[in-house]
Amino acid sequence: MFVEVIRKKRDGGVLTPQDIQQFVQGLSDNSLGVEQIAALAMAICVRSMTDEETFQLTKSMAESGRVLEWGSNLNGPVLDKHSTGGVGDKVSLMLAPIIAACGGYVPMISGRGLGHSGGTLDKLASIPGYNTVPDMTVFQDTVRDVGCAIVGQSVDLAPADGRLYAVRDVSGTVESVPLITASILSKKYAAGLSGLVMDIKVGTGAFMRELEDAQALGECIIETARRLGLTCHALVTDMNQVLGNTAGNALEVKEAVEFLANKKREPRLNEVVLSLAGELLYLAGLVSSQEVGESRADKVICTGHAAEVFDRMVCALGGPADFMEGYSNHLQTSAVSKAVYPKQSGVLREVDTKAIGLAIVELGGGRKHIEDELDLAVGFSEIAPIGQSVDTKTPLAIVHAGNEADATMAGAAFSDACGIATDTVTHTRLPTRSMSCRMLKHCSSTTRLSP
Repeated sequence: MFVEVIRKKRDGGVLTPQDIQQFVQGLSDNSLGVEQIAALAMAICVRSMTDEETFQLTKSMAESGRVLEWGSNLNGPVLDKHSTGGVGDKVSLMLAPIIAACGGYVPMISGRGLGHSGGTLDKLASIPGYNTVPDMTVFQDTVRDVGCAIVGQSVDLAPADGRLYAVRDVSGTVESVPLITASILSKKYAAGLSGLVMDIKVGTGAFMRELEDAQALGECIIETARRLGLTCHALVTDMNQVLGNTAGNALEVKEAVEFLANKKREPRLNEVVLSLAGELLYLAGLVSSQEVGESRADKVICTGHAAEVFDRMVCALGGPADFMEGYSNHLQTSAVSKAVYPKQSGVLREVDTKAIGLAIVELGGGRKHIEDELDLAVGFSEIAPIGQSVDTKTPLAIVHAGNEADATMAGAAFSDACGIATDTVTHTRLPTRSMSCRMLKHCSSTTRLSP
């Protein structure tokens, strides 16, 4: 009886490989009800898992479907990046074409939004015609011909995770380190990668609010990846404010397009994108150092090569053939947009980033229930960074909503999430440290974890 497995973990016991396989089988063949899945997920969230349990869960979920083997079909390494989620995190949209433009191949399996955190698939769904779940032949052909494809889980790849992922979103079990690790790596292992870079978010908008917790998650992912035979490095990056100038599905796609077109590159977003790109190119042996990797990534943006790759990917997956050129005509826009002003003039001192993510959920840009349909046009744009002076002429953001009432509600929530100082402040970002499992040293960009 599966209830005995739930009781064992509830009481702090260690699940056997057979217990875990029973769970994964029940996820795959729908023999387990949502209540049982949520119950075990909650027990794992409260009691956690050993390294061996986490590895067994990850491997079983990866092997619940097809595991891709690229073989000699590609002329470069098979690489990917994954973020643990945040608000305004549209990095994947830029990173995949950048890596492809630099000689890598990126079969990126992404997910929908979780809780307050936006999802890459929901962003891409705002592109008319874009097929986020193509058949396997289209997916593999796009990776081979274009260099990258950002898609969702099909019934072929880690199907057990697809069901668990949806239940976690609505059962309060998103933050579990073992479940996060298994969800991420099962998809990545199934995609047949040779290298992975993780973006571990930390701060008020992340699932890991403290640096120590983010490092623990990064180390769990690296250890599990090692057991799977997958080379993985992790960078811990700041989510104490919205990443970039926008938050909301279509709005973030617009910002990503303008980034790739080299029209507008918000400094914090640019730093994260280049750091992750440089790390992944170095990990794969495509460049001699992380710094050289950053320089190459910057070059393919400036030359327009990365933008061309993104345009070709969108077209290959069913989107408009002229998307990069005509994105403003293709993306949905909201019925109402209005400025959000601070309660008092001053300097933006701090932000409750999770509250901003939840405001987008209330606007209809995120899910409260598994079956919810999203309003892809809502969200916030022109978001002020920490340290900026704000007043009645310089707003905190622009809210985009379906109606005036929703705009007023979301605007008030955004304003409440912002702490305003009446004196000048300087925002201190996440400490910049480089860390491996064996030693600690300082570097110039982000917290870096590697095996």
